[in-house]
Amino acid sequence: MRLDLSYDGAGFSGWAKQTARRTVQGEIEDALRTVTRSPRGYELTVAGRTDSGVHARGQVAHVDLPDEVWAAHEDKLLRRLAGRLPHDVRVWRAQRAPAGFNARFSAVWRRYAYRVTDHPGGVDPLLRGHVLWHDWDLDVDAMNEASARLVGEHDFAAYCKRREGATTIRTLQRLDWVRGEDGIVTATVRADAFCHNMVRSLVGALLFVGDGHRDTQWPAKVLAAGVRDSAVHVVRPHGLTLEEVGYPADDLLAARNREARNRRTLPGGCC
Repeated sequence: MRLDLSYDGAGFSGWAKQTARRTVQGEIEDALRTVTRSPRGYELTVAGRTDSGVHARGQVAHVDLPDEVWAAHEDKLLRRLAGRLPHDVRVWRAQRAPAGFNARFSAVWRRYAYRVTDHPGGVDPLLRGHVLWHDWDLDVDAMNEASARLVGEHDFAAYCKRREGATTIRTLQRLDWVRGEDGIVTATVRADAFCHNMVRSLVGALLFVGDGHRDTQWPAKVLAAGVRDSAVHVVRPHGLTLEEVGYPADDLLAARNREARNRRTLPGGCC
């Protein structure tokens, strides 16, 4: 079963279930077990495991349910979940997934938005949980110039928190900034996948370009160095929202599922 959902991350210790901590996965799995009156729990697989404090508008997960459980609850599942879940997480759609679908490995891209304002008065109080305040004027053109140098397939080790056995090679498909009429500057970041802290580290580096502390070539130089740079600041999580996850046509889901499990290498590289 495919679930499309959203949540306000402020009250959660991230997506992944943890002992004695409130998480998105834990809340949904508990609610699912309750509303289906199941003697056992059903584990969710998610498209992108968001960190503590990060929001999601277009998150996708899947769960394997016995046919008889799905048949018994299909028509009323959404309404029952809405009555059981806390108000900071919602499931908007629940449907039988096509053959070969895997919420994580079938995805071809994830799109995040990071929102920041440089207004001298700070953040609108009604938006304070979703917008970062940066206390320096930002040059959006300079940020876009620097961002363009980062797009493509690279080893993003300089912008990721390494995990044992995991590759840091990613294809960054889109990275650009737009200032809205309300003055909020929004970064759109899309990639086939992201490693830990990647988006928040990229945003931190580009804010330094926007406020004039670094030149437009600096983020690309950090990338090329291939090691974590202490000057790259990992910005706070509340400005970050997972907006959308993209999947291929149904007949390509299984192939994408297999492809995404392969360890990636760069041409001419070792790992």
